[in-house]
Amino acid sequence: MADLSARDVERAEFVFSIYDFEGNGTCDAVNLGDMLRALNQNPTLALIEKLGGTKKKNEKKMKLDEFLPIYSQVKKEKEQGTFEDFLECLKLYDKEENGTMMAAELGHILLSLGEGLTDDECKELLDDCMGEPDEDGFVPFEPFLKKMMA
Repeated sequence: MADLSARDVERAEFVFSIYDFEGNGTCDAVNLGDMLRALNQNPTLALIEKLGGTKKKNEKKMKLDEFLPIYSQVKKEKEQGTFEDFLECLKLYDKEENGTMMAAELGHILLSLGEGLTDDECKELLDDCMGEPDEDGFVPFEPFLKKMMA
C-alpha cells in the first residue's frame, strides 16, 4: 500500500466505515463495486468479481486490510473513460450536430455496448437520467451523461 497516499487511505477508511453496516470491522464483498465507485473508481463487473466481489450477500466478508490492496490495484488500472471520452462517443450519434440524439438510439447503446445492461436496468437509468424527448424523439445527451456519471 506504499502507492496509496495518506489521503487515499483516509478516504478508503471512511468509505469502508460507511459500508461496515454491522460495525464489526468487516464489509460484505457484495458491496465491493459500490465502495470502489464511492472512491471515484470505475471498475468493470468482471474486475470486481476477479478482485473478490460477490453477487450474493453474506457470501464473503472483507476487512479493511483486505480492501486497501484492492483499492490500490484498481487505482492502478488503466483509465476506464472520462466524461469527455463518453461525450465524444455520443457526438457520433448527433446527426444534426446540435447536442441531441435519438432517445431510442441511446437506449440501444446502453443495451448493446460495453457491459450491456438488462432491459430493466436500462429503463431505470433512462428514467432517472434522461430528459423528455422532443416531438421527434431526440434528447440532449450532455445532461444525461452528467447525471449518469454523477
